[in-house]
Amino acid sequence: MRANLMATPISTIFLLRLLLFGSLLFLETGFAFEGRLNSESHHHHPTDHNVHVTSLMPSTVCSPSPKGHDKKASLEVVHKHGPCSKLQQHKVNPLSYSHAEILSQDESRVASIQSRLAKNPARGENLKGNKTTLPTKSASTLGGGNYIVTVGLGSPKRELTLVFDTGSDVTWTQCQPCARYCYDQQDPIFDPSTSLSYANISCSSPSCQKLESATGLAPGCAATTTCVYGIQYGDGSFSVGFFAKDKLALSHTDVFDNFEFGCGQYNRGLYGATAGLLGLGRNPLSLISQTAQKYGKVFSYCLPSSSSSTGYLTFGNGGVTKEVKFTPSLPNPDYPSFYFLGMVGISVGGRKLPIPPSVFSPGGTLIDSGTVISRLPPKAYSTMQKAFTELMTKYKRVDGISILDTCYDLSEYKVVQVPKIVLYFSGGVEMDLTAQGILYAVKASQVCLAFSGNSDDADVGLVGNVQQKTFHVVYDDAVGRVGFAPRGCN
Repeated sequence: MRANLMATPISTIFLLRLLLFGSLLFLETGFAFEGRLNSESHHHHPTDHNVHVTSLMPSTVCSPSPKGHDKKASLEVVHKHGPCSKLQQHKVNPLSYSHAEILSQDESRVASIQSRLAKNPARGENLKGNKTTLPTKSASTLGGGNYIVTVGLGSPKRELTLVFDTGSDVTWTQCQPCARYCYDQQDPIFDPSTSLSYANISCSSPSCQKLESATGLAPGCAATTTCVYGIQYGDGSFSVGFFAKDKLALSHTDVFDNFEFGCGQYNRGLYGATAGLLGLGRNPLSLISQTAQKYGKVFSYCLPSSSSSTGYLTFGNGGVTKEVKFTPSLPNPDYPSFYFLGMVGISVGGRKLPIPPSVFSPGGTLIDSGTVISRLPPKAYSTMQKAFTELMTKYKRVDGISILDTCYDLSEYKVVQVPKIVLYFSGGVEMDLTAQGILYAVKASQVCLAFSGNSDDADVGLVGNVQQKTFHVVYDDAVGRVGFAPRGCN
């Protein structure tokens, strides 16, 4: 779900209907089938992180993490643009990425999320009653948002590299014969005609009828009564094709028959070299719901501290330790697919800030693996930003970039002291952020506070993937809770 060129809610839905039913006419013609460096700091203060500036910069060498890979229901998570990624055509110098573009697209994604979840009737009236997926960010240019895993599909198994996203429900991949159009991808495009276990899903199937709750658009029907799905994201990217089922392999031993997914025949957008998207939302069509009998609606991940390391995505509760502290995942009947949390406070440099918990209530707080930079209510952000700058006065302030307005020139330092930031959630749960979860480094002379303020008190807040780095983040949807434990990747 990645956002770029935002369409209005009406134009988005109208365009997707045209795409879906225009594609139906075409398909009917015959295609219906770590943060802290204590070892070198002898005077570390418990309210600060002592950070080597070089540790904030991207590396061109892959340093895999050993943790998580010993679990049979675990997938390796890598940053799409990093040196650990197998997407060879995108193995370029991390320093060459446009951070302005990354942040601009993150802003577009969040704007789309907030417009869809708007409680202000004037802002949300065009979306009333529409349950839609969050927008997909451009996978070809985004940095922090592009965490990918490799799964197997079909019989015999074909490996596919997919972006995983907790804010999306339907899993889809590009499929031959690409009846209308397929973008370039690194893996061979999945050919359903070569899979012995592939089958299209009929229009009369209950699964087909569930598509509207997962995509915001009613499914279509091809001439052969095959169910046709359509999904469009906030940047105008889209995928249209057959809703189908096949074998999904998450490991050598964990294989699921009749996994339901989108087999895309008409796909456009900036997905980069990935084959599609893995939906980890709460909808009945998501991977989490379809594998619930085996995994009990429990999954977890650790996002690596940098693009040059690895993390993991694990299914089931085998990797959940007593160190994980859980906060309730708050129900939202209007948007049941998303994971909402109850944020109640923030501390900076060991001092709890005077922010009433009610400040976080109007819009709520959403945890999202696809959003890069966390968003806070205006009052919460201004209070946190003020406290942070007061503790960073020894460092030179420089111009901000895009949505980041608090930046410093650290190029003259080898080690810097950065005030700790802790996020507090209901149930007494704390996220004591690593330095990599506090700072976003454009370059050594422009290192920024990795938070941004919303423009409206009613906008939903978000816990983005920068802040989630190195945490073991556990989603237990059977109970309705999300948990955190530090040092999850190491």
